[in-house]
Amino acid sequence: MAGDLILLAAVSLLSAFQQSCFSWLVGKSRKQHKIMPPEVTGNPDFERIFRAQQNCVEFYPIFLVALWTAGCFFNQVLAALLGLVYMYTRHKYFHGYAESAKGRITGFYWSVVVLLSLMALAAAGITNSFLEEYLDISIGKKLHKLL
Repeated sequence: MAGDLILLAAVSLLSAFQQSCFSWLVGKSRKQHKIMPPEVTGNPDFERIFRAQQNCVEFYPIFLVALWTAGCFFNQVLAALLGLVYMYTRHKYFHGYAESAKGRITGFYWSVVVLLSLMALAAAGITNSFLEEYLDISIGKKLHKLL
């Protein structure tokens, strides 16, 4: 069973490590700019890093649900690959935002595109599973006959 989910688990663990690195960078920036918790305002450089990390945290549960649902119900390999792309776009977002507010836009845009793709795959997989399980309709077989 666990071997069947290895790719999703690996991407999840890598993404948790990425989130940890983002948090560490916030702490490093706090120290550099002498902004002690619970303060979240002060130097604009710190504020951008803090906001980038907070935005990544806000999207993280959505990413994990979409990743696992797409992987379990649609295709694990495709979901894992999209998960890695999502992590790359979040990396670009975080570091772009750390440089300038405008620098976040490309990474944010592409991370949303990847996230929506994962959600679409998850919805397609759930719909197909529901149709097969409860209505005995196989979309895959019907598509295969058409092709």
